[in-house]
Amino acid sequence: MSLSYGKSRSVQLPPMVNRILYIKNLPYKITSEEMYDLFGKYGAIRQVRIGTEQKTRGSAYVVYEDIYDAKEACDHLQGFNVQGRYLVVLYHQVKNIAKRLDLPKEEERIEQLRR
Repeated sequence: MSLSYGKSRSVQLPPMVNRILYIKNLPYKITSEEMYDLFGKYGAIRQVRIGTEQKTRGSAYVVYEDIYDAKEACDHLQGFNVQGRYLVVLYHQVKNIAKRLDLPKEEERIEQLRR
């Protein structure tokens, strides 16, 4: 069930909007079920990934089936209080990952492995 609030789905979205949300400042003890309950109010969810390692604790990725559902969730859950913590909800940006990777160096490494 999607909460579209009567908004047209034909509206063009900004290029940064996508189906994958990156959530920060989560309580460390939040469960997948709680994430599905909280984010599932805005539409069908394909996947929830909660960080469990030292560097990723308190963060998660939520993948929606529909981009408009992801936008609704991002708009409504930004700053939402969960167990005394205010959520930071962002769109996942693939470009940022590519910048962190040294692409020429990685291509060279792959070429060496092929030999």
